Amino acid sequence: MSSSFTRRSVVLTALALPALAACSGGDVAGTGASDAGGSSAAADAFPATVEHLYGTTEIAAEPTRIATVSWVNADTVLALDIVPVGLPLVEWGGNDNQSTDWIDAKLEELGASWGGENAPTTYSEADGVNTDEIAALTPDLIIAAYSGLTEEEYATLSKIAPTIGPLAANYTASWEEVLTAVGTATGRSDAAAELAEQLTADLAAVGEENPAVAGSTFIAASLSTTDHTISIYSGDDTRPRFFTALGMTQAEVVTENTADENTFYFDWSAERGDELVSDVLYTWAAASDTVETFQDDPLFAQIPAVASSALVLTPDDHQTLSNSAASVLSLPWALENVVPSVIEAAQTAQA
Repeated sequence: MSSSFTRRSVVLTALALPALAACSGGDVAGTGASDAGGSSAAADAFPATVEHLYGTTEIAAEPTRIATVSWVNADTVLALDIVPVGLPLVEWGGNDNQSTDWIDAKLEELGASWGGENAPTTYSEADGVNTDEIAALTPDLIIAAYSGLTEEEYATLSKIAPTIGPLAANYTASWEEVLTAVGTATGRSDAAAELAEQLTADLAAVGEENPAVAGSTFIAASLSTTDHTISIYSGDDTRPRFFTALGMTQAEVVTENTADENTFYFDWSAERGDELVSDVLYTWAAASDTVETFQDDPLFAQIPAVASSALVLTPDDHQTLSNSAASVLSLPWALENVVPSVIEAAQTAQA
């Protein structure tokens, strides 16, 4: 597997997951032509520049054939009413289309549903960045803003087309940063800002409308019932960001044990579970797991939030993906499909 996927592999391992497997009128099929009703590029938006880890990329004119690398990036392009000419298959946590429910819904909205003539081309990234298939699409912009792309891979892609490299190391670019960058690159900064403002408000409304949520501390973790490992997510990881955006406060034990700003997770001994003090604890879980599964485990039962049944589980991989690879498209889906269990856990904790 390519070194660009190192951090994602670590995250999936920490989750005890399998490795990665081998509005209408928007832009259609990466043409860049926007019909009435969809967002369109500002007349004075180009040339545009986007800074990233490997330098500055200039986009001379509105891109008409955008290809994306890794997760989140295609979501963001679609959210701006542009259908990429090519995007990766979702090979972990995807639906029957090797896509996501939120991507499918947006493609349908834009008249580019799977199987139709306007649908984007897809390619596998099970073995790393698929430069051959990307090159065959003759893109005029490649977006890898949220990725673990190496500098060598960036240089290779840049020979194909102007490429936006990772905005932050190891998949830690926030959905807001990615949205801003893609908005700039496509001449849709105003639309990007409006989307960010609305989604930020929608997330914050959860805490504003539910005092139990706003009054709760949280730990975002992965508890493995197979080998009793505990991984704690911290810092710039997307999971803590998700719960913080809802109005919750990260537990002090996490903050105190986060080594530095580059730490996105750390291991914790299950024998010290009683020290993981928080009102609510989140963990990915297997499909058969329930709250009782963790309460029946002597080691995990020591964790205060487990003992009090204030546990948020995502036993469905699609749910896990919606907040672990968070995007401007996935988070509204998570608000509907994950947040109700967060509210319930917070209410249990505060009862």
